[in-house]
Amino acid sequence: MFIALDKLQNQGLKQVIIVVPEKSIGSSFNDEPLSQFGFWADWSVEPKWNLCNSPGTDNGGKVNTLGAFLESDDKVLVCTHATFRFAVDKFGVEKFDNRLIAVDEFHHVSANPENKLGLHLGQFIARNRVHIVAMTGSYFRGDSEAVLDPNDESKFDTVTYTYYEQLNGYEYLKQLDIGYYFYSGSYTDDILKVLEPSEKTIIHIPNVNSRESTKDKIREVEYIIDELGEWQGTDPATGFQIVKTEDGQLLRIADLVNDDPTKRDRVSAALKDPAHKNNRDHVDIIIALGMAKEGFDWIWCEHALTIGYRASLTEVIQIIGRATRDAPGKTRARFTNLIAELDASEQAVTEAVNDTLKAIAASLLMEQVLAPRFEFKTKNPENGPMQGFDYGNEGYDTVKCNVGFNHETGQLQIEIAGLSEPKSEEAARICREDLTEVIASFVQDKETIERGLFDSEMVAEELTQVYMGKIIKDKYPDLDIEDQEAVRQYAVAALNMTQLAKQTVLASTKNSSETVSNTAFIDGLRKFAMDVRELDIDLIDSINPFSEAYAILAKAISENSLKQVAAVISSKRIKISYDESRSLAERALRFKKERGRLPDIKAQDPWEKRMAEGIAALRHYRMQQKVAEVGGGDIND
Repeated sequence: MFIALDKLQNQGLKQVIIVVPEKSIGSSFNDEPLSQFGFWADWSVEPKWNLCNSPGTDNGGKVNTLGAFLESDDKVLVCTHATFRFAVDKFGVEKFDNRLIAVDEFHHVSANPENKLGLHLGQFIARNRVHIVAMTGSYFRGDSEAVLDPNDESKFDTVTYTYYEQLNGYEYLKQLDIGYYFYSGSYTDDILKVLEPSEKTIIHIPNVNSRESTKDKIREVEYIIDELGEWQGTDPATGFQIVKTEDGQLLRIADLVNDDPTKRDRVSAALKDPAHKNNRDHVDIIIALGMAKEGFDWIWCEHALTIGYRASLTEVIQIIGRATRDAPGKTRARFTNLIAELDASEQAVTEAVNDTLKAIAASLLMEQVLAPRFEFKTKNPENGPMQGFDYGNEGYDTVKCNVGFNHETGQLQIEIAGLSEPKSEEAARICREDLTEVIASFVQDKETIERGLFDSEMVAEELTQVYMGKIIKDKYPDLDIEDQEAVRQYAVAALNMTQLAKQTVLASTKNSSETVSNTAFIDGLRKFAMDVRELDIDLIDSINPFSEAYAILAKAISENSLKQVAAVISSKRIKISYDESRSLAERALRFKKERGRLPDIKAQDPWEKRMAEGIAALRHYRMQQKVAEVGGGDIND
């Protein structure tokens, strides 16, 4: 709103078009009295130009209304992605010249030419006659497709506002917990083990095609209501179900699962009613399937409970976002993923393994999103304390690696010995802005997380150097080898530092009922840095990024289930592939450069042994292929 008003008043743009993925999100852009908070203008949208509230279809009357807006002198229009796509098809990109196009939930865009919204935006960027603001809480896609073409992406200025900054800027909400739990039998029997009726909760029941679903979504809602208490009737004004709990509390439950349009529309309208936006007692629990996800605004939500794994990581993060609004008296929020434990049959075990891996990937990524902003520095003798950074009670240590935190900017500065610095501007930008996207690709890679969690023979360095190295090469092929290595080191450092902080925090609060403090993350990293002899990149590379997740998983499910998972993973294990042997051989050449010899296949160190096995495997492949060179050098040299 602030940006749009400034562009209209001070930058000479004619109009603003705000584009949202679904109609319910349009209410986020309703009138706001910004001048009450010190801004020079209020935000106002004429009701006829909020097409999310108007009748008609996206490719019919609404497109014509958008065309009328373009011919008018009015300033702001809100519509769905679909309406906008049809309008661009009908009127052409040139019709939108000299306007601001603000795309909300921008992760719906894809660089894939089959993505219509992405195709249109590419045309707008090429024409260069509009301003574009791209807004999203998760700048990556669940299908691992690129959101934007790298050349188009480079034209944007990136503004990152982290969850850490958000939570620390809030007046009330200070803690967000992420967890996954397993159940056996029907989830409706176990739901009260994770659902606290006194908490304001959004429950997302499983997709009807998932193994957690009973295939009867209406009955599932009835089961949940029955578990919560005794049904008292329906509120005629809102359509909410009234349920009396065992302790006499009356719960107001909104059912967004029922397909009856008259019932669901009444419930949906009651939830969107601006008169009740700040009324905590308006509703207690919302049960949904496909609704109440991205853009759904219920500030009182304290618990986002999702049953079964969702379609993508972006969907999970959008669901978590429903619980991260600030509200009076709301100091803690949580996200829970309730997943079916493993079944005995082969097919079910494989499916359950996939769901479990996806849940862990989502948890790891969300922990990364919640972390402060990392700023890594190579430890040098000439380093000194940076202004604005707090280095703890002992202050800056000129000998050891330091962990400093800037309370104003939310930046966490960590010194690491032997860290490779990015040399090009693009590599520096990636290390500064794109590490979460890199880590998202890493934890979404099925083989990586499978082997990282369950392959007892997996060497940590193979994950952090070979597997992460491949992700970097595939994602940034235009970077030279040195910059690819720098990006890899930064990404591994960010991922493992987050896991180390979590491990330290969990250990310190294991026997304590106290609330985790806001500084626990920084304190955890600082303690780790002080406890090790030297915080160097080799030490960070030697940590399995999935070890802490495995420790939590081992406590959450039975030993027999863990064995079943390990058996499924080990049955798919293959010998060293050609690509992996190349990566291992390249690492072996670096080893030789540093130590003057090649890795020994009989070495006690498992990583040195693995590199030697990679060389042997590559020699075997080369004998078959009659090719002599690898990575710029002869492996026999």
